[in-house]
Amino acid sequence: MSLPALLLENALTWRHQLHQHPELGYQEQQTSELVARVLEEAGLQVFRGVAGTGVIGTLENGPGPVIGLRADMDALPITEKGSAPWKSTRPGVMHACGHDGHTAMLLAAACQLAATRDFSGTIHFLFQPAEENLGGARRMVEEGLFSRFPMDAVYAMHNWPGLPLGTLAVNPGAMMASLDSFEITLSGRSCHAAMPESGADPMVVAAELVLALQTIPSRRLSPLASAVVSVTQIHGGEAINVIPEQITLRGTVRCLQPEVRDRVRGLIEEFVTALPRPFGVSGDIHWYPGYPVTANHPDPAQQVREVAEQMLGDAQVKWACSPSMASEDFACMLEACPGAYFWLGADGEVPSAPLHNASYDFNDALLPVGITFWQKLAERVLAKR
Repeated sequence: MSLPALLLENALTWRHQLHQHPELGYQEQQTSELVARVLEEAGLQVFRGVAGTGVIGTLENGPGPVIGLRADMDALPITEKGSAPWKSTRPGVMHACGHDGHTAMLLAAACQLAATRDFSGTIHFLFQPAEENLGGARRMVEEGLFSRFPMDAVYAMHNWPGLPLGTLAVNPGAMMASLDSFEITLSGRSCHAAMPESGADPMVVAAELVLALQTIPSRRLSPLASAVVSVTQIHGGEAINVIPEQITLRGTVRCLQPEVRDRVRGLIEEFVTALPRPFGVSGDIHWYPGYPVTANHPDPAQQVREVAEQMLGDAQVKWACSPSMASEDFACMLEACPGAYFWLGADGEVPSAPLHNASYDFNDALLPVGITFWQKLAERVLAKR
């Protein structure tokens, strides 16, 4: 299946335009305007202002199932190091995760499906805001996405450095880990640094606690369980000769099984409560629950697999691949609706820079692959009968 040259040219133009003008989560005004305009020109029914800056385009073509195809639109607060002509024009903001490419591919797929209409059913093209840490998918669900737009299945893709161009990876279960963040407060008694016996030192407790928390994945869980506990911030102290009154630690927990997620949370709370006591220090923890596990439903995942094998070849499809311990808010949609999330390989002859790296740039050679896959998937799931 070959795509029209003008469509590919437009997709490339949209991708570069979006990359030059990146917008952070819930600030995607210019991006949303471009998306809505293109969808309207293609003849879709367009719904603006979904979950703030989100856009949904609906394409109906006779009776049949209803599916959703999702792309994320937001950028990251990173200063770009690249030198491409389409380099970000906004200091401190860049598309370092490829959401510009995801948006361009889904836009082009919507235009192509609107032109060919070789399917029977309804497609909702979901252009989601605020995937990066702000939970745009959760907000869309909470604001009635699936009651306002009922769907039989929902799908999302992500470009994936580390996989060769022309490959696809999908699982019948977990693809990405859950995400929870925490803030631990250790409260002691301040004193002169030369007379530590007159106070209660939370700094020593912080050092002990950081190491102790690492024993949760290595010693308190089965080696078959998947969990990462990372302390990423330590704040406290003002003068070099004063033991501080309070220390704050922040970090994240990632898990691939819901039961492991609950177990890890309980163990961290146990350490925070019990470990400081012999030091005369008290510990308190506040949780910031994030995304659930991104877990595919078996039937939609199998549909993705079959389309990929037909389009790319059996050898190019990574079925039951190793999940990533990173997280994805599409998990919130998968909790509310059957569906599947998958990765498209992004590496060309030169390996791509990692996601969220200041030197990253979406591989434009992936555009026709992603556009064609969306078209084939929609036509397979919504096959005319």
